[in-house]
Amino acid sequence: MYKIAVLGDRESVMGFKALGLDVHSAESAAEARKILHHLARDGETAIIYLTEQYAAEMPDEIAKYKEQVMPAIILIPGKAGSLGIGMENIKDSVERAVGADIL
Repeated sequence: MYKIAVLGDRESVMGFKALGLDVHSAESAAEARKILHHLARDGETAIIYLTEQYAAEMPDEIAKYKEQVMPAIILIPGKAGSLGIGMENIKDSVERAVGADIL
């Protein structure tokens, strides 16, 4: 059975623990980067929800996994709110799949 992980600052991700998700809190983007690579390599994590605040600081790492089937990295707003990065990624993915911007 594959796992779903949530990665971000403590305040943003701890609520997901109540849903039974695999929660990983990081104090910095550097620490989040290490955790992201570990989760991606473990072969057990199919989906990683990552806060936009940390994603903004590691676009190259996220780009590495964009074309892979697993893990799917999905950006979510953090405690500070949305930066719009997650929605932009969804629009790009839909446009690539459909061939036109339908959103």
